[in-house]
Amino acid sequence: MNCEVKVKDRIGTINPIFTCQPAGAQYASIGVKDCIGLVHGGQGCVMFVRLLISQHLKESFEIASSSLHEDGAVFGACGRVEEGVDVLLARYPHLKVIPIITTCSTEVIGDDVDGVITKLEEGLLAEKYPDREVHLLPIHTPSFVGSMVSGYDVAVRDFVKKFARKGPSNGKINFITGWVNPGDVTELKSLLKEMDIDATVLFEIESFDSPIMPDGGEVSHGNTTIEDLVSTGSATHTFALNRYEGGKAAQFLEKKFKIPSVIGPTPIGIRNTDAMLKKLSEATGKPIPESLVRKRGVALDAITDLAHMFLADKKVAIYGNPDLVIGLAEFCLDLEMKPQLLLLGDDNSSYADDPRIKALQEHVDYPMEIVTNADFWDLEDRIKNKGLELDLILGHSKGRFISIDYDIPMVRVGFPTYDRAGLYRYPVVGYGGATWLVEQMANALFTDMEHKKHKEWLLNVW
Repeated sequence: MNCEVKVKDRIGTINPIFTCQPAGAQYASIGVKDCIGLVHGGQGCVMFVRLLISQHLKESFEIASSSLHEDGAVFGACGRVEEGVDVLLARYPHLKVIPIITTCSTEVIGDDVDGVITKLEEGLLAEKYPDREVHLLPIHTPSFVGSMVSGYDVAVRDFVKKFARKGPSNGKINFITGWVNPGDVTELKSLLKEMDIDATVLFEIESFDSPIMPDGGEVSHGNTTIEDLVSTGSATHTFALNRYEGGKAAQFLEKKFKIPSVIGPTPIGIRNTDAMLKKLSEATGKPIPESLVRKRGVALDAITDLAHMFLADKKVAIYGNPDLVIGLAEFCLDLEMKPQLLLLGDDNSSYADDPRIKALQEHVDYPMEIVTNADFWDLEDRIKNKGLELDLILGHSKGRFISIDYDIPMVRVGFPTYDRAGLYRYPVVGYGGATWLVEQMANALFTDMEHKKHKEWLLNVW
């Protein structure tokens, strides 16, 4: 078998690719309007995650901590949740949704978050805030299993499960973008608009590219409303663009409300964007307009200018969120590049059953490794000790030191990217994303050629 799927062959982690489940739940929560997540755990469970998200999006936003300390770890800390909810409601009069996001410590000590929510609903909310619309929901994200990816998936499902109600068909589709950037949301919305598709775009953070206004009062928040979440039970279809970042919610809606679900493909590259638009057209009856055919043509022209001359046979390593990594690998193959190593950084045992990975195993005709539960040592060790030769690395900023230490060019993509300016504004998905990606990869190789003082003929530049 040319394409081999294997689990990391070491116990322990050396420089992880992902952070933990609560981070994913926090990222999902910032996509909901009038919502502030309350993370039930130590302050670091919020501080470091918020730092990552703020570094990535270059914006400030609101999220809270129950600030668990040693006494809570010994005697239980449910009282911290009660106090935290009260403080949030008193301080933020617009607040309507408070997800209680658990962490490893509070899951280990067994705090009954579900019971606390029942107590608050019957006590504090009824007595102190009887005229306020307030929704509390538990999101269980223990950090000792899964990753930020599974935490995001669980949180999206739990939000939908909390609010979705069945009513007369609203004629709209549910559109779950997954863990994307504001630029991706803009690109996806433009595709839907040009196809004249009425969609509820869920957990979207387009507005996180926030302006600075004269009054200085702009605060970044997501645009998904309670009404949007309620309406998910009345949609005609659910499209989850990422199998591991929204797939659970799509499956819940299909099982609970008989709403047909379409999970994937992640629309990275021409092939996958074509497939997504075709599925949208089949589900809604809306034709693909000439304007999108032209956008596709522009992307194809950009690819034609670069792929065969400059990108063909270039060896690539890719790491990050699984849907992103697989989508990037498929796009690289379409560009005649040769992904050598795909690193999926968590303990999800179902990756080997992913039909996209099975397709890679069936069609890739050279040695490729796909490593699950991987860390950055899996990349560095292969470069340093096992003779892996690479022309390019694709991944987020946490892996930049491997690029620096081994003098391999790198294109920043994924979460978090904080050592390049403005990347969150540029799409990776859709035809616009395909154009951006192919040009970024080519420019990285051109810059590397100049840096290493290679002759132009190495990249056919003359």
